[in-house]
Parts: sequence; structure tokens; C-alpha cells
Amino acid sequence: MTNYILIVAAIILLCLFLNKISAKLGIPVLLAFILLGMLFGTDGLLKISFDNYQIAEQICTVSLIFIMFYGGFGTNWKQARPVAGKAVLLSTLGVLLTAAATGIFCWVVLRFDFWESMLIGAVLSSTDAASVFSILRSKRLNLKDNTASMLEMESGSNDPCSYMLAVIILAVMKGGFTGESLVKLVLLQVIFGVLIGVLTAVFGAWVLSRMKNAGDGVDTIFVFSMALLSYAGAAILGGNGYLAAYLAGLIMGNRPLHNKKSLVHFFDGLTGLMQMLIFFLLGLLAFPSALPGIIPVAFAIALFLTFVARPLSVFAILTPFRCSARQQLLVSWSGLRGAASIVFAILATVDPVYTKNDLFHIVIFIVLFSISIQGSLLGFMARRLDMIDDNSNVMKTFSDYSEEVPVEFVKIVIKKDHPWAGHRIKDVTSLPDLLLVLILRGEERIVPNGDTVIMEGDKIVLSALSPEENLGLYLSEIEIDRESPWIGLPLSRVKLPEDSLVLVLMREDRVKIPNGNTVIRENDILVISQV
Repeated sequence: MTNYILIVAAIILLCLFLNKISAKLGIPVLLAFILLGMLFGTDGLLKISFDNYQIAEQICTVSLIFIMFYGGFGTNWKQARPVAGKAVLLSTLGVLLTAAATGIFCWVVLRFDFWESMLIGAVLSSTDAASVFSILRSKRLNLKDNTASMLEMESGSNDPCSYMLAVIILAVMKGGFTGESLVKLVLLQVIFGVLIGVLTAVFGAWVLSRMKNAGDGVDTIFVFSMALLSYAGAAILGGNGYLAAYLAGLIMGNRPLHNKKSLVHFFDGLTGLMQMLIFFLLGLLAFPSALPGIIPVAFAIALFLTFVARPLSVFAILTPFRCSARQQLLVSWSGLRGAASIVFAILATVDPVYTKNDLFHIVIFIVLFSISIQGSLLGFMARRLDMIDDNSNVMKTFSDYSEEVPVEFVKIVIKKDHPWAGHRIKDVTSLPDLLLVLILRGEERIVPNGDTVIMEGDKIVLSALSPEENLGLYLSEIEIDRESPWIGLPLSRVKLPEDSLVLVLMREDRVKIPNGNTVIRENDILVISQV
């Protein structure tokens, strides 16, 4: 047992080391993980024998749950909303078109059996959220026309459709599958996937809103359990568990949660660990000696998928929206294959359905091709297509993003002879640029207004410009766009959510502490404090 623990620790440390090396060399780290697995495997140096596809499929399924959940949790809906329609079409209709085109190519050109061809197309039809997120973050690719948000939402949401296609085709290949069965399967997958995902998110957000004073890590453990519950709850009812996990993550990640940044960072690290696990297991399961035999076929599929099937589906969907050719070419190039394709390939391998071709090793080669060629050149292609926007910040497309707000909280105890005791806040003469944001009165937490009376024994929290300090207040931002009904109104007339207060107003390059007479203008950014 101790030896196994030592080996696992060594593998994780090696993966972390490779992560640093690959970042410096500009090589996608997932490629390093899979090669490390091959090095440890049967054909490698350490000769570790592992060929249990059933166990690998179960491990990879659990790993993909968290990758899917994080795909939603880490997406900033406000940034993604303008391109949500395009992203959803790419993640549904785009998956169908890509799968169909790839399947027809395998059937007509490579002479595979028809349903086996369709199965290969389905397995390879989705793009990899973890890879796209990783590359956009690490290379800070600030893309024009909300392209980053479109890619994140598409890659995060298209795996459920690919999974459903693979399940349907495997059922057809087993025989006895009727049109009625097809309709029932699709309806169950979609309805229960959406229903359980939404219910889990609403329940999870409700519980988290009442866990304000929970101990460190309790909220993280709770959200972890919600990811598992969303998948299992949908799957047990015949729904699409991956769809439920993605929706639960998307809704919860865009709620005003306490410690959201730490939650996103936790799932970012967890997703990285899951990627290490999946790609290392893939390399361990693979036989490099088997790759030369499938290279001609796999290389042909990879080329067709990259240069024909993916661009065909992207242009068919985005052209009616009058998206520029440059944007469509970049979206086409960004269709990286990764963890989901691997999991679905293992799912097909463990299924009793007979396939003539080595589907598993074909997918290995295509994923290696995709992450090594497309992933490495994504930044280069963005620059060549003039899609880099120097005035935007790709980090805003992730739900853990927040501007660095120079605010400090100061706590003062109101003693018996304090000059503010017994006075209303609006009658108190305080120092300039200070704002009373919270009163701690016994166990009560009061967000004050001008008529609130300060009492002896109160602990009052004042805000001033300086670094942020955590005193149990949650900060969020509201950007005032041209359609905001608040434009031209003084803060005293703005109806805010309960227990909320405008803490800071950022206008162009200036940061100011507002008061009730401060008039809101277009493009202002309001920093809101909530208990």
C-alpha cells in the first residue's frame, strides 16, 4: 500500500513539473500527461500493466463530472449572454453536423461500417472545455467580438450532446432500437438533465446563502457534493448527468456567493487534477506499439475533422449571424478534442457492441494531434487572424473575475461617551471619504441608511480607499450600461437588493466613495457590499 501511495505522489509531482515546463515551451500540458502515462505503461520504461477499461471508465466518468461542473461554474454569464445563442447552437447543432460529417467521411472514404462510422463521429464531436479554459487563461488571449466567451460556453456545454449521440448510436448497434425508444431516450435525457441541474443549483445556492458564518472549507465541500448530486440525480432518472452537472455549475457559479473566488480556484485545481488523472490513465491504457497500425486512418480523420468537419459546422451556424470570416476561422481552429472524447471512447470500448476498428487508439491519436497542433498554435492563429483585442481582458469571461478595488474596512467600537452614540448617521459629521457600511449590534448585522441610529455598544464598520480586508462582507460589481434605468438617478433613489450598499463608484480612471446625492452615469461601475 505504501509503495502505491509513493508512486501516486511521484506521478502528481511529475505532472506538476511537466506543467511548468510545458508552459515555458508553449506545449499543451495535457500532451505531457498522456506521454507520461505511456512512459509508465506496458510499452514504456516502467512496464506497469493496466488494461482494466471498466475501472478506467468509472474513474474517468467521475472526473468528467467535475470538468463539466467547472465548465459551467467558471463561466461568467454576463459576459457570455450576448453570444449565448451562437454558443448553444454550436454545442447542439454544431455537434450534430460535426458528428454527421465525420461519420460520413469514415463510411464513404475509409470504408468503415455505417454505424461504427457514426459512433466515431459522435465520440469526436465535442470540444474540450478544460483545454480551452486552460489555454485562454494561461496565454491571456483577449479575443475580439466576445469570441472567448463563445468558445468557453460552447466547449463547456457541448459534451452532453456528444454523450447523448454516443449512447443512442450504441443502443442502435445493439439492435431492437425503435423510433419510439429514440424519442423516449432523448426526452428523458434532456428533460431530467435540465430539471435536476436547475433544481440542484437553486437548492445549492439557497443553502450557501445561509452558510455565511460556516467554518472554512464547509462551503467548498458542499459545492463539491452538489456537483456529484446533480449528475447522480439526473442519471438515476434516465437523464443526462453531464448536462445536469453543467447547468448546476453555470447557475451556481453566477449567483452572488460568498467566497466565490476561492470556490472557483478550488474547482480549477480539482479540474486540473482530474485532467492529470484522465490523460495519465489514457496513456497507461494505451499501447504505443499499436499506434503505427492506426496512424493512416486516424491521421486522415484528424485532418478531415480539423479542416473540413469543424469549419463546415461553424460556418453553417455563424454565417447567418454575420460573424466575420476571421472570427469563424478562429472558432473553427479552436475545436480542441480532449477529455470528453477519451471518456466516450472508453465508454464505447467497454460496451459489448462489436467494432472492427481500434476505436480507442484512433481517438488517442486524434486527441494527441488536436492538443499538440491546434492547442500549440491557437495563440498564433489568433494573432494571424487579427483577433487579439488589446482593450479587453479575457479573465472577465470567468466567474471568479473581479476588478481590484482599493477599499479597506475599519471597525470602531462605540463606547458610552462616543460623540456618535445616540445620533442618526445623516447627522454625524465624519471624516471625508469614509462610509459607514455595517453595524454589528450583538448578533445582529445591520446595513444602515441615513436614518439608522448609532447606539452605545455598536461595532461600526467604515470603508475607505485602500486594500480590501475580509470582514464578512461580499463584494459584487454592477456595470451601468446604456439601458440601465439607474442612469441620471441619485443613489438615494436607487432600489438596491436587501442588505446592500453602494460602497465604491468607479468612473473612468477615478475611484470615489459615493453618498446619497451621487448621480449615476453611463459606464459607471458600482461596487456593492452585501452581508
